Amino acid sequence: MDLKEIQALIKFVSKSGAQEVSLETEDFKINIKTASGVAEQPTIIQAVAPQAAMPVAAAPATDISAPTTPTAPEDASTSDDSNNYIEVKSPMIGTLYRSPSPDQDAFVKVGSEIKPGDILCIIEAMKLFNEIESEVSGKIVKVLVDDQSPIEYDQPLFLVDPS
Repeated sequence: MDLKEIQALIKFVSKSGAQEVSLETEDFKINIKTASGVAEQPTIIQAVAPQAAMPVAAAPATDISAPTTPTAPEDASTSDDSNNYIEVKSPMIGTLYRSPSPDQDAFVKVGSEIKPGDILCIIEAMKLFNEIESEVSGKIVKVLVDDQSPIEYDQPLFLVDPS
């Protein structure tokens, strides 16, 4: 379990109104308690030997349809070469912003050439703004989410043609 998953668990526990939640696997043990009377400030009491964090690397695309994915706001073409594309997925739950501020251009759009380290978007999670960097080289062929839309963990955000 990585830090992003722990943060999502804390958020879920705080919204559920539970006073205490314990989770134990063979690799780690987490005990989350909410402060008495303040359900919005949970604390992690113990986390032992968590697994190595999973990389945010994109995986080869197999199916780009998801129930929470809105219709594609930008589309370069309607060709069926999507099996050769790489999906860039969300590393966390939050709100996606495609530009650094409302009055500036998007970090990337269809046709943009990217390389590892390039900023693709910003995800706001728990009042923190996280820059999401590319881990692949290629060209953006499809943007799968709208600006300022809520996104889920592991939700596809962009399709990249690595060639």
